[in-house]
Amino acid sequence: MVSMPSMKLSVVVPCFNESECLPQLFVELDRMAQGLDRDVEFILVDDGSRDGTPELIAARARVDPRYKAVLFRRNFGQTAAMVAGFDHATGDVVVPLDADLQNDPADIPRLLVELERGYDVVSGWRKNRQDKLLSRRFPSVLANRLIARVGGVDLHDYGCTLKAYRKTILDEIRLYGEMHRFIPIHATWAGARVTELVVNHRPRTAGVSKYGIGRTFKVMLDMLTVKLLGSYATKPIYFFGFYGICLLALGTVAALGVVGIKVSGVQWRHTFSLGLLSAFLSALGVQSTMMGLLAELQVRTYHESQRKPIYLVRERIGFPLSPSGPPPERSSSSTDAAR
Repeated sequence: MVSMPSMKLSVVVPCFNESECLPQLFVELDRMAQGLDRDVEFILVDDGSRDGTPELIAARARVDPRYKAVLFRRNFGQTAAMVAGFDHATGDVVVPLDADLQNDPADIPRLLVELERGYDVVSGWRKNRQDKLLSRRFPSVLANRLIARVGGVDLHDYGCTLKAYRKTILDEIRLYGEMHRFIPIHATWAGARVTELVVNHRPRTAGVSKYGIGRTFKVMLDMLTVKLLGSYATKPIYFFGFYGICLLALGTVAALGVVGIKVSGVQWRHTFSLGLLSAFLSALGVQSTMMGLLAELQVRTYHESQRKPIYLVRERIGFPLSPSGPPPERSSSSTDAAR
């Protein structure tokens, strides 16, 4: 039995056309909650289902006060469903869980034990994944390795929904698009301590999988967005300017080559093409640099207009509390003024 009575648990379950799985899921969630010495709430988010899912979770919420139902007007995607669950969660610890019964609710207490050891995020690892090899497992392995390398957080399974988060970490993260799988990376940027734990993964016995191999391409695009936001969110000129300078340098080398050919009197039939390449590379270099400058202006406007802090403080010690609360984090405008 896990003994953390001072911390409430919120289990967030995004649901989309899972009416066949929900009755058994309710049984397993109730069984899991009986072994916990803490308050538990289950937040079921219907993501615009077209079967009997909304009616099932609404009926459950009316008869059991531990269950809460959030019903979307239409399908917004898994990330939106998870964010809605996070927003409505009142627990100190939040655990998202798939509704298709492939995640095992019995693993939740084990995740909580890892949180007790001082971690802020415990990520589930479906080491023995029970999915099709070519369409699900193989693309997932490649994607996870690439994400871990680019994102800088060494996890084996970013796609596993079953994870445990401290609510204070989720409060610092804003998710858009299909970014829910990258929460551990965002959490690391916010100063979280992240670990992973092998969890049980079961074959789907009811319903239809919503994912296919085509989703891999979306993951790749999302990963590019995460990399740019994580490494260059406050200094986009470093990204665009680097490639701009490289392109300008190549264009200059090509231009010098054309000049050298003309001066030496060498007859080369591709001289004109080399000149065009020089002009093309130079134009791209200037354009990339200008894009970086425009991005810098947008970033500064974003931070200054919202007084967005450029750092996050874990704890303040030895500072007197003013009537208005703790001192605010320094915004980008005040940082620039101090330079």
